[in-house]
Amino acid sequence: MAITAALVKELRDATGAGMMDAKKALTETDGDMDAAVDWLRTKGLAKAAKKSGRTAAEGLVAVVVEGGKGVAVEVNAETDFVAKNSEFQEMVSRIATAALNAADVEALKDADLGGKTVADTLTDKIATIGENMTLRRMAKIEGDTVVSYVHNAVTPGMGKIGVLVGLKGGDETIGKQVAMHIAAVNPAALSEADMDPAMIEKEKQVQMDIARESGKPEAVIEKMIEGRMKKFVAESTLLNQQFVVNPDLTVEAAAKEAGATITGFIRLEVGEGIAREKEDFAAEVAKAAQG
Repeated sequence: MAITAALVKELRDATGAGMMDAKKALTETDGDMDAAVDWLRTKGLAKAAKKSGRTAAEGLVAVVVEGGKGVAVEVNAETDFVAKNSEFQEMVSRIATAALNAADVEALKDADLGGKTVADTLTDKIATIGENMTLRRMAKIEGDTVVSYVHNAVTPGMGKIGVLVGLKGGDETIGKQVAMHIAAVNPAALSEADMDPAMIEKEKQVQMDIARESGKPEAVIEKMIEGRMKKFVAESTLLNQQFVVNPDLTVEAAAKEAGATITGFIRLEVGEGIAREKEDFAAEVAKAAQG
Protein backbone atom coordinates (compact mmCIF):
# COMPACT_ATOMS: atom_id res chain seq x y z
CA MET A 1 0.00 0.00 0.00
CA ALA A 2 1.29 3.48 -0.87
CA ILE A 3 2.19 5.54 2.20
CA THR A 4 0.81 8.99 1.37
CA ALA A 5 1.53 12.27 3.13
CA ALA A 6 -2.16 12.43 4.11
CA LEU A 7 -1.91 9.02 5.80
CA VAL A 8 1.22 10.07 7.68
CA LYS A 9 -0.51 13.27 8.84
CA GLU A 10 -3.56 11.32 10.01
CA LEU A 11 -1.37 9.03 12.12
CA ARG A 12 0.61 11.97 13.51
CA ASP A 13 -2.59 13.77 14.50
CA ALA A 14 -3.91 10.63 16.20
CA THR A 15 -0.77 9.75 18.13
CA GLY A 16 1.42 12.84 18.42
CA ALA A 17 4.31 10.85 16.93
CA GLY A 18 7.02 12.48 14.81
CA MET A 19 6.75 12.52 11.03
CA MET A 20 9.54 9.99 10.39
CA ASP A 21 8.27 7.70 13.17
CA ALA A 22 4.73 7.83 11.75
CA LYS A 23 5.99 7.05 8.27
CA LYS A 24 8.07 4.12 9.53
CA ALA A 25 5.11 2.75 11.49
CA LEU A 26 2.90 2.81 8.40
CA THR A 27 5.63 1.22 6.31
CA GLU A 28 6.14 -1.55 8.87
CA THR A 29 2.40 -2.27 8.99
CA ASP A 30 1.70 -1.88 5.25
CA GLY A 31 -0.46 1.19 5.81
CA ASP A 32 -2.78 -0.37 8.40
CA MET A 33 -3.70 2.60 10.62
CA ASP A 34 -4.73 0.60 13.71
CA ALA A 35 -1.67 -1.60 13.48
CA ALA A 36 0.53 1.47 13.02
CA VAL A 37 -0.89 3.00 16.21
CA ASP A 38 -0.11 -0.22 18.08
CA TRP A 39 3.40 -0.28 16.57
CA LEU A 40 4.05 3.24 17.84
CA ARG A 41 2.68 2.34 21.26
CA THR A 42 5.00 -0.64 21.57
CA LYS A 43 7.94 1.59 20.69
CA GLY A 44 6.86 4.18 23.25
CA LEU A 45 6.42 6.78 20.52
CA ALA A 46 2.68 7.40 20.86
CA LYS A 47 2.62 8.47 24.48
CA ALA A 48 3.17 12.10 23.53
CA ALA A 49 -0.46 12.20 22.45
CA LYS A 50 -1.57 11.35 26.00
CA LYS A 51 0.25 14.42 27.29
CA SER A 52 -1.09 16.88 24.73
CA GLY A 53 -4.22 17.81 26.69
CA ARG A 54 -2.32 18.82 29.81
CA THR A 55 -1.65 22.46 30.58
CA ALA A 56 1.91 23.57 29.81
CA ALA A 57 2.37 26.93 31.54
CA GLU A 58 5.93 26.59 32.84
CA GLY A 59 9.08 26.47 30.72
CA LEU A 60 11.59 29.00 29.47
CA VAL A 61 12.01 32.10 27.36
CA ALA A 62 15.25 32.17 25.36
CA VAL A 63 16.74 35.23 23.67
CA VAL A 64 19.36 35.27 20.92
CA VAL A 65 21.01 38.31 19.33
CA GLU A 66 23.01 38.26 16.13
CA GLY A 67 24.23 41.62 14.87
CA GLY A 68 21.29 43.96 14.55
CA LYS A 69 18.73 41.18 14.84
CA GLY A 70 17.26 39.58 17.96
CA VAL A 71 14.65 36.90 18.64
CA ALA A 72 12.81 35.74 21.75
CA VAL A 73 11.15 32.32 21.95
CA GLU A 74 8.87 30.79 24.58
CA VAL A 75 8.79 27.01 24.96
CA ASN A 76 6.43 25.65 27.62
CA ALA A 77 6.35 22.53 29.76
CA GLU A 78 4.05 21.42 32.55
CA THR A 79 6.37 21.86 35.53
CA ASP A 80 9.31 23.94 36.61
CA PHE A 81 11.27 20.71 37.10
CA VAL A 82 11.51 20.34 33.33
CA ALA A 83 12.57 23.98 32.88
CA LYS A 84 15.60 23.13 35.04
CA ASN A 85 16.35 19.99 32.99
CA SER A 86 19.54 20.35 30.93
CA GLU A 87 18.01 18.35 28.05
CA PHE A 88 15.08 20.76 27.85
CA GLN A 89 17.36 23.79 28.09
CA GLU A 90 19.61 22.51 25.30
CA MET A 91 16.57 21.97 23.05
CA VAL A 92 15.19 25.46 23.78
CA SER A 93 18.58 26.99 22.98
CA ARG A 94 18.69 25.23 19.60
CA ILE A 95 15.11 26.27 18.82
CA ALA A 96 15.89 29.91 19.64
CA THR A 97 18.94 29.89 17.37
CA ALA A 98 16.85 28.41 14.55
CA ALA A 99 14.25 31.16 15.13
CA LEU A 100 16.70 33.82 13.92
CA ASN A 101 16.01 32.67 10.37
CA ALA A 102 12.29 31.83 10.75
CA ALA A 103 9.53 34.23 9.74
CA ASP A 104 7.06 33.18 12.43
CA VAL A 105 6.15 30.37 14.83
CA GLU A 106 4.62 28.17 12.12
CA ALA A 107 7.74 28.48 10.00
CA LEU A 108 9.86 27.75 13.06
CA LYS A 109 7.95 24.53 13.73
CA ASP A 110 8.98 23.34 10.26
CA ALA A 111 12.60 24.52 10.59
CA ASP A 112 15.38 21.93 10.53
CA LEU A 113 16.98 21.04 13.85
CA GLY A 114 19.74 18.56 13.09
CA GLY A 115 17.79 16.40 10.66
CA LYS A 116 14.36 16.73 12.30
CA THR A 117 11.86 19.55 12.30
CA VAL A 118 11.41 21.60 15.45
CA ALA A 119 7.90 20.14 15.78
CA ASP A 120 9.18 16.55 15.61
CA THR A 121 12.00 17.35 18.04
CA LEU A 122 9.42 18.62 20.53
CA THR A 123 7.30 15.49 20.07
CA ASP A 124 10.32 13.27 20.70
CA LYS A 125 11.20 15.25 23.82
CA ILE A 126 7.63 14.88 25.12
CA ALA A 127 8.01 11.13 24.77
CA THR A 128 11.39 10.96 26.52
CA ILE A 129 10.80 13.49 29.31
CA GLY A 130 7.15 12.64 29.84
CA GLU A 131 5.51 16.07 29.94
CA ASN A 132 3.46 18.04 27.48
CA MET A 133 5.53 20.76 25.79
CA THR A 134 4.59 23.49 23.36
CA LEU A 135 6.40 26.01 21.21
CA ARG A 136 4.08 28.84 22.13
CA ARG A 137 5.40 31.99 20.47
CA MET A 138 8.33 33.93 19.11
CA ALA A 139 9.01 37.59 18.43
CA LYS A 140 11.75 39.31 16.44
CA ILE A 141 13.25 42.78 16.49
CA GLU A 142 15.87 44.66 14.47
CA GLY A 143 17.86 47.81 15.14
CA ASP A 144 21.24 49.44 14.76
CA THR A 145 21.89 47.82 18.13
CA VAL A 146 19.84 45.08 19.79
CA VAL A 147 20.42 44.40 23.49
CA SER A 148 19.04 41.42 25.42
CA TYR A 149 18.32 40.83 29.07
CA VAL A 150 17.00 37.77 30.90
CA HIS A 151 15.58 38.20 34.38
CA ASN A 152 16.67 35.50 36.84
CA ALA A 153 18.43 33.52 34.13
CA VAL A 154 18.65 29.77 34.80
CA THR A 155 21.39 29.52 32.19
CA PRO A 156 22.86 32.19 29.85
CA GLY A 157 20.17 33.60 27.55
CA MET A 158 17.29 31.70 29.19
CA GLY A 159 14.90 32.37 32.06
CA LYS A 160 11.34 33.29 33.00
CA ILE A 161 11.36 36.80 31.45
CA GLY A 162 13.26 37.67 28.28
CA VAL A 163 13.63 41.21 26.92
CA LEU A 164 15.04 42.62 23.68
CA VAL A 165 15.54 46.34 23.03
CA GLY A 166 16.23 47.93 19.65
CA LEU A 167 18.31 51.11 19.68
CA LYS A 168 19.56 53.72 17.29
CA GLY A 169 22.74 55.15 18.78
CA GLY A 170 23.68 54.69 22.41
CA ASP A 171 25.52 51.67 23.76
CA GLU A 172 25.14 48.36 25.59
CA THR A 173 24.89 50.08 28.99
CA ILE A 174 21.78 52.16 28.29
CA GLY A 175 20.29 49.25 26.36
CA LYS A 176 20.70 46.93 29.32
CA GLN A 177 19.24 49.48 31.74
CA VAL A 178 16.19 49.99 29.52
CA ALA A 179 15.79 46.22 29.14
CA MET A 180 15.85 45.80 32.93
CA HIS A 181 13.24 48.56 33.24
CA ILE A 182 11.01 46.73 30.73
CA ALA A 183 11.39 43.45 32.62
CA ALA A 184 10.33 45.13 35.86
CA VAL A 185 7.59 47.49 34.70
CA ASN A 186 6.13 45.61 31.70
CA PRO A 187 4.99 48.53 29.50
CA ALA A 188 2.05 47.90 27.18
CA ALA A 189 3.64 49.64 24.18
CA LEU A 190 6.54 51.81 23.07
CA SER A 191 4.46 54.99 22.64
CA GLU A 192 0.84 56.08 22.45
CA ALA A 193 0.88 55.53 18.69
CA ASP A 194 1.75 51.87 19.28
CA MET A 195 -0.99 51.21 21.83
CA ASP A 196 -3.96 49.02 21.02
CA PRO A 197 -6.90 51.40 20.39
CA ALA A 198 -9.24 48.88 22.03
CA MET A 199 -7.17 49.05 25.23
CA ILE A 200 -7.36 52.84 25.27
CA GLU A 201 -11.10 52.84 24.60
CA LYS A 202 -11.73 50.25 27.32
CA GLU A 203 -9.80 52.28 29.90
CA LYS A 204 -11.59 55.44 28.84
CA GLN A 205 -14.96 53.77 29.35
CA VAL A 206 -13.93 52.52 32.78
CA GLN A 207 -12.80 56.00 33.79
CA MET A 208 -16.05 57.50 32.46
CA ASP A 209 -18.11 55.09 34.55
CA ILE A 210 -16.04 55.89 37.64
CA ALA A 211 -16.34 59.64 37.07
CA ARG A 212 -20.11 59.49 36.55
CA GLU A 213 -20.48 57.85 39.94
CA SER A 214 -19.36 61.20 41.39
CA GLY A 215 -22.47 62.88 40.01
CA LYS A 216 -20.49 65.73 38.47
CA PRO A 217 -21.67 67.47 35.25
CA GLU A 218 -20.62 65.95 31.93
CA ALA A 219 -18.42 68.96 31.09
CA VAL A 220 -16.45 68.44 34.31
CA ILE A 221 -16.27 64.71 33.69
CA GLU A 222 -14.75 65.29 30.23
CA LYS A 223 -11.95 67.34 31.80
CA MET A 224 -11.40 64.70 34.46
CA ILE A 225 -11.19 61.95 31.84
CA GLU A 226 -8.73 63.93 29.74
CA GLY A 227 -6.30 64.14 32.66
CA ARG A 228 -6.78 60.53 33.71
CA MET A 229 -6.20 59.23 30.18
CA LYS A 230 -3.00 61.25 29.84
CA LYS A 231 -1.78 59.62 33.03
CA PHE A 232 -2.85 56.17 31.83
CA VAL A 233 -0.94 56.56 28.56
CA ALA A 234 2.14 57.88 30.35
CA GLU A 235 2.15 54.95 32.77
CA SER A 236 1.51 52.38 30.03
CA THR A 237 4.04 53.44 27.39
CA LEU A 238 7.76 52.80 27.70
CA LEU A 239 8.98 56.17 26.43
CA ASN A 240 6.78 58.09 28.87
CA GLN A 241 7.37 55.98 31.98
CA GLN A 242 9.56 57.18 34.83
CA PHE A 243 12.92 55.45 34.42
CA VAL A 244 13.52 52.98 37.26
CA VAL A 245 17.23 53.82 37.23
CA ASN A 246 16.50 57.54 37.59
CA PRO A 247 12.83 58.39 38.32
CA ASP A 248 13.52 62.08 37.67
CA LEU A 249 13.68 61.24 33.96
CA THR A 250 11.36 59.49 31.57
CA VAL A 251 12.82 56.49 29.75
CA GLU A 252 12.87 58.52 26.54
CA ALA A 253 14.77 61.38 28.20
CA ALA A 254 17.27 58.99 29.79
CA ALA A 255 17.93 57.34 26.45
CA LYS A 256 18.36 60.74 24.80
CA GLU A 257 20.94 61.73 27.43
CA ALA A 258 22.85 58.58 26.52
CA GLY A 259 22.68 59.45 22.82
CA ALA A 260 20.15 56.75 22.01
CA THR A 261 16.70 56.47 20.47
CA ILE A 262 14.63 53.44 21.46
CA THR A 263 13.11 51.99 18.30
CA GLY A 264 11.28 49.00 19.75
CA PHE A 265 11.19 46.31 22.39
CA ILE A 266 10.01 42.77 23.07
CA ARG A 267 9.12 41.31 26.45
CA LEU A 268 8.09 37.67 26.84
CA GLU A 269 7.24 36.13 30.20
CA VAL A 270 6.73 32.42 30.63
CA GLY A 271 3.07 31.45 30.90
CA GLU A 272 1.56 34.93 30.74
CA GLY A 273 -2.04 34.68 29.61
CA ILE A 274 -2.28 30.90 30.11
CA ALA A 275 -5.07 29.68 32.38
CA ARG A 276 -3.28 27.43 34.86
CA GLU A 277 -4.78 24.44 36.59
CA LYS A 278 -4.56 24.71 40.36
CA GLU A 279 -2.41 21.92 41.75
CA ASP A 280 -0.62 21.61 45.05
CA PHE A 281 3.10 21.04 45.27
CA ALA A 282 2.74 17.43 46.44
CA ALA A 283 0.63 16.62 43.40
CA GLU A 284 3.22 18.24 41.14
CA VAL A 285 5.98 16.11 42.67
CA ALA A 286 3.88 12.98 42.32
CA LYS A 287 3.20 13.76 38.66
CA ALA A 288 6.88 14.31 37.96
CA ALA A 289 7.74 11.00 39.66
CA GLN A 290 5.17 9.09 37.60
CA GLY A 291 6.51 10.42 34.29
